[in-house]
Amino acid sequence: MAEIDDYILDVLMRDLVGHDRRPVSFLVYLWLSAEEARRGEAVEVSYQELAECIGISKSSAQVAVGWLNKRQLLTTKKGTVTATPRYTVNRPWRDAKLRLERKGRAAR
Repeated sequence: MAEIDDYILDVLMRDLVGHDRRPVSFLVYLWLSAEEARRGEAVEVSYQELAECIGISKSSAQVAVGWLNKRQLLTTKKGTVTATPRYTVNRPWRDAKLRLERKGRAAR
């Protein structure tokens, strides 16, 4: 079973569901995060497959991915315009924590 970062449930859920009013974006982020952890690499999945795995419509999946990209919580890459997207889940809170730790070590 994939581990869920405390930040995802304590902060991100409230931010995406409550503040942004985008609960589907939270579900997409959660599913992609767990799937990336299971596979050990970025997730290559079509909008249709993504929607079916979560139980939402294809258009809802597209809108959610767009929102997550805008919020920089997801990076989407495609080899060509018609290729299946490859999603990398971003965890900016971890990057910020690592930067602070490195800065603290460098100051010593």
